[in-house]
Amino acid sequence: MAKTIFDLVKAQFIASFWTTMEHEETYLTRELFPHDKQLGLDLRWIRGAKGQSVVLKPSAFDAAAIPRPRIGFSELKVQMPYFKESMYIDEELRQQLNMVIATGNKEFEDAVMDRIFDDTVQLIKGAAARREMMRSMLLSTGIIAMTGNGQNYEFDYGVTNKVTAATPWATTTSDPIEDIRIAKETIQGKTGETLTRAMCDGKSFRNLVRNEKIRNTIFPIEQAAGRILSDAQLKSFVLAEQGIVIVVNDNHYREADGTVVRYFPENTFVMFPSGNLGKMMFGTTPAESDLQTSNKANVAIVDTGVAITTTEKVDPVQVETIVSQICLPSFERADSVYILNTGN
Repeated sequence: MAKTIFDLVKAQFIASFWTTMEHEETYLTRELFPHDKQLGLDLRWIRGAKGQSVVLKPSAFDAAAIPRPRIGFSELKVQMPYFKESMYIDEELRQQLNMVIATGNKEFEDAVMDRIFDDTVQLIKGAAARREMMRSMLLSTGIIAMTGNGQNYEFDYGVTNKVTAATPWATTTSDPIEDIRIAKETIQGKTGETLTRAMCDGKSFRNLVRNEKIRNTIFPIEQAAGRILSDAQLKSFVLAEQGIVIVVNDNHYREADGTVVRYFPENTFVMFPSGNLGKMMFGTTPAESDLQTSNKANVAIVDTGVAITTTEKVDPVQVETIVSQICLPSFERADSVYILNTGN
């Protein structure tokens, strides 16, 4: 029996194409919120304020122990949002594929299939970009807000360590190293954790490079005037002085209307300790729970919880590819993150 588009365009083939292709995008917050999965839509996590250790109370011999209450822990619960889009193989591309199949030329067939899969994986890339947008928004503001397709979401994670620099970093009299020192002392005092990493936008980083106090500290005063500090020198200095490793996040994504948006807003310098800050939690999509074991569609799962679904349409003859995900990051270590506004 001759092959058709229904034989060639299946969710499993698209998933294999995605997992074996080279990915150009770099998602800088991915390692801070590793993927995890659960059943259902409700996301729950425990947020605890560690704080400094409380000394043990003295006691007399033969006296009953004084109970210590458990403090600072709370359970947070929200419903994770649902994301879904589809793509069809258009009539022109379907005819091209049919003609190539008729020739029996495997090389031509593969070339057309690569084009089809390249188009389709744009939906999977969009799912990954949505997760990076949520993680970046959470890390840089403490709030995730999304609007589109008649849906409005806002998740406020209650981040309390949101501070504006004493003097904007763009001014010559600013003291960014002092701002960083204050941040470290604040988190150490509240949670007992040590800030070791920072993520910032390019503007904040350039202001650090141009800062007079930093330049005068690194170079002798008689040599500092006119000297240009390199990115590597600035990073080495901040690491040596404050133990902070800086990552610059100037990546962008594109909204549905074509607007290009920064993942990390300008004038933002966020500091956090080593290790994971939370998790990117996936729920089970309807495609995975209801269609994966049926004969009504082909379903494959990639990236822990992203469902790829292909269905056959008979009038007009088409294959529809649907990509969906239910996900939202948790933020167990929100109290150990320090968000610094470096502007006004």
